[in-house]
Amino acid sequence: MTTTPRWRALTHHHLFWPVAVLVVLLLVNVPFTPDFFSVRMTDGHLYGSLVSIVLFGSPLILVAVGMTLVIATGGIDLSVGAVVAITGALACSYLSDQADQAAVSGVLLAMGLGLLAAVVCGLWNGFLVARMGIQPIIATLIIMVAGRGVAQLITDGQIITVNSEPYKLIGGGYWLTLPFSIFVVAVVVAVTVVLTRRTALGLLVESVGGNAEASRLVGIRSRRIKIMVYVFCALCAGIAGLMISSNTSAADGNNAGLWIELDAILAVVIGGTSLLGGRFSIGGTVVGALVIQTLTTTIYTIGVPTQTNLVFKAAVVIIVCLMQSPKFRAKVFGGGRFGGKRGAHQVAAPADTAAEPGTVRKMEVS
Repeated sequence: MTTTPRWRALTHHHLFWPVAVLVVLLLVNVPFTPDFFSVRMTDGHLYGSLVSIVLFGSPLILVAVGMTLVIATGGIDLSVGAVVAITGALACSYLSDQADQAAVSGVLLAMGLGLLAAVVCGLWNGFLVARMGIQPIIATLIIMVAGRGVAQLITDGQIITVNSEPYKLIGGGYWLTLPFSIFVVAVVVAVTVVLTRRTALGLLVESVGGNAEASRLVGIRSRRIKIMVYVFCALCAGIAGLMISSNTSAADGNNAGLWIELDAILAVVIGGTSLLGGRFSIGGTVVGALVIQTLTTTIYTIGVPTQTNLVFKAAVVIIVCLMQSPKFRAKVFGGGRFGGKRGAHQVAAPADTAAEPGTVRKMEVS
């Protein structure tokens, strides 16, 4: 195989452009922060810009991983931000009422209550989508709107603060010199990959996303699969909610997880998963989430004005998506409408066969 085919195969890999953009974004920070890639040890903990990107990007990675499976079934979940707020509010509200907030049993119970609420939200979404046949964007919009209000009811419209070292460990603590949240994310991602790539579950999810009715006719319980992925997505959002509230030692029902659902969807798309459903990539989603978090860090590093950072962010996301599009790359870099190559809808006549008079050659259309 020559260098050109190898390069072409590399650039056509679904992770090439997201990883390339991630590397570029990281390098852009160097002129503004010369020690950007340096990692130092302080008080037995690792610190540095790279560590911070993974630390602050952990909640987004979790939400995006759950969103990936939902999108793979042809759905969408707009409620994850509200689930983040509800989980954190419920956990902190329970802890704040405890006489001893440092008690491990109390912390575990608070976490359990928060995650239970997240699972209930996921079951509700799955029920509306799979059983009631409501469009996913409408079904999940209900909790997106009402859930934020529920979180504020739990906190009574106030920011609830807690003082618990065991609870602080989830999102702001360290273990083996690294942020503990990194280990949480690693476990969730590893379990997801094993379940979807080492068992038939991933194939079933892709089958439902490709054609739910055909999957049902061949014996796949598509409704059950859909409910399961919505529950999993809500559970991931719940863990992210615990992480966010733990990192700040507070629960803000109004701002916690605000618009994280949009960043999660962008991360999934950047990672190469189609919004139409079907095949998905967990690894691509993780890279996409890191791209979003690195982009946020870069915006603040290079001094982009706050009022324009969303525009800058949108522009970079559009560039990534365009570079992933084969049609766009063919038109821009291929030297012609179809990259200088014969289009898929064109069929060349065999050189050794002449069309007989009065006959019409058939044209294949893909």
